[in-house]
Amino acid sequence: MLNIKMPKINFGKIKVNTVENFGKLDIDYEEEMKKNDRTRRNKPYEHTNYKTVKEFFYKSCNEYADRQCILEKPDHKTPYKITTYKEFQQDANALGTALIKILNQKNKKVIIVGETQYGWYVSYMAMLCGVGIAVPVDRELPENEFENIINRSKATAIIYSPRKADDIKKIKENIPSVEYFIEMKSNKPLEGKDVGINYLIETGKKIIESGDDSFEKIEIDPEEFKVLIFTSGTTSRSKGVMICNRNLAENINAITAYVKLYPTDMLFSVLPLHHTYESTIGFLYPLSQGASIAICEGLRYIVPNLQEAKPTAILTVPLLVETIYKKINEGIKKGNKTVVVNSMMKVTSVLKNMGIDVRRKVFKEILDNLGGNLRIIVTAAAPIEPKIGKWFSDLGIYFIQGYGLTETAPISAVTPDYKLNVGSAGKTIWQADIKVDNPNADGDGELMIKSPTLMLGYYEDEEATKEAITEDGYFHSGDIGHVDSEGYVYITGRIKNVIVTQNGKNIYPEEIEGLLAKVPEIKECFVYGKAPEGEAAKKKDKMELIITARVIPNKDEIEKKYGKNLDEKQIYDIIWDKIKEVNKKLTSYKAIKALEIQEGEFEKTSTLKIKRYKEIQKDAKAVKSEK
Repeated sequence: MLNIKMPKINFGKIKVNTVENFGKLDIDYEEEMKKNDRTRRNKPYEHTNYKTVKEFFYKSCNEYADRQCILEKPDHKTPYKITTYKEFQQDANALGTALIKILNQKNKKVIIVGETQYGWYVSYMAMLCGVGIAVPVDRELPENEFENIINRSKATAIIYSPRKADDIKKIKENIPSVEYFIEMKSNKPLEGKDVGINYLIETGKKIIESGDDSFEKIEIDPEEFKVLIFTSGTTSRSKGVMICNRNLAENINAITAYVKLYPTDMLFSVLPLHHTYESTIGFLYPLSQGASIAICEGLRYIVPNLQEAKPTAILTVPLLVETIYKKINEGIKKGNKTVVVNSMMKVTSVLKNMGIDVRRKVFKEILDNLGGNLRIIVTAAAPIEPKIGKWFSDLGIYFIQGYGLTETAPISAVTPDYKLNVGSAGKTIWQADIKVDNPNADGDGELMIKSPTLMLGYYEDEEATKEAITEDGYFHSGDIGHVDSEGYVYITGRIKNVIVTQNGKNIYPEEIEGLLAKVPEIKECFVYGKAPEGEAAKKKDKMELIITARVIPNKDEIEKKYGKNLDEKQIYDIIWDKIKEVNKKLTSYKAIKALEIQEGEFEKTSTLKIKRYKEIQKDAKAVKSEK
């Protein structure tokens, strides 16, 4: 569980001088056309064929030993500290050696929990390269859920961040099966069950220096169960997903065919590492290419961190992208530059179609707000309004979307950087097959995935595994959508979210939510089918589910337009008037019939998806009314 409140992001004054002085830019149009001809392509890149994580990790460490690998800020005022590939490999090997030789954790399960930091990366890599089974856990889990996962996983050690120290102390007595508690950023010598990770690394180095290279020589079976991830889930109790090295390596093989990354690239890590999206694509992928990773200190530091690290790529979720989009455009609007920016986007798009791509030169000052070097934004985990993706593309950024689940570790589809398709969830990866089961009249049905990235199964749950994976190897994704003739995937909704009317029509809440998301007065929302209450519930002819929108108002926007000190009823009426406008765009059976106003924030997963099943169980603590 993760209750996220987006911080106020301030980019300062947005400059657009280069846009206005387009005619004065030093542009060699002939050279730009030649450059575009040289880089234009319409087919996949030559992809890798790795079998294990250790294979590509050691390869990168040998080829890029002295290049920067991990960048982390010791504190807010100190510049980024750089760890090279050579140093990172030495630390991972040393930790792996100590975990096996000192703590006897070979082939055991080790939980890794904490905010993104160097110790997390080292721990995960040590596990993948030969120790045992890594169990990444959401650091935001409440004590009871954390304790439950420790017991369910049968973990024998926990590697935790200092911020989790108090939580660990509270539950220590309840988890006697845990043999060791290893604190990140700590030099504490082994004392009983407690030890610092730095102590283990230094001890491991001494063992290696004595001539013991047994950890480095451990051979990895690509099919061996190496990672256990408990899904956060937005609809049900979490399941334990069993991942092997082959699953992770095939993710790398998939992406290298569609997205080109260079050793000079730098990924900016914003999302939590316990999720496969970040740990696989945001960590393992750049390492496989000799690129580097800069750690964001937290969302409230995202602007200064971007401007200091100057990354070339970022993995994120729609909520953060939408926030950045809104904040930059607010700055452009304050400077009365909206018209000129939009006009130049049209001009540069025409030039690009002619083979002259000058977008990054024209919009340099806008891009400088994101560090200046950002060329790739990858977003996944939820839908995003196509116009936002197009806007970033018009700036000269590759706006890439991905699709997958924890069960596919995670990638099943990703947008090729050589053929962007804003609006789709990506193109089916070259090793996989995604088919549509039982499509309706619009061609939408459940997406079934067959891929080498697909999990081994659910941990200690053979029945759930058989329900999820067909005999011929197709996984029931639970997502509704379709696949076009080129393999691009389009998501309509989730099976468990579908509202079925009494006459058998299916209503996908995500479609309605997409329209509501365009309403400035609405900050966040979700749509669900609410059972009738009171007298209506007693009447059989009134048992139709009520299409209900639960909304968190955008009070800043409402105050700007309608004034301050509005009461709940006035805010309700403003939102309802906007919903009536949305209803005009929907067929009658999809129309929203009820509105619930909610204060505060929705409960979310670690990838910022609303936990619908949790929210629906709650009562809306504000004005309610059926219309």
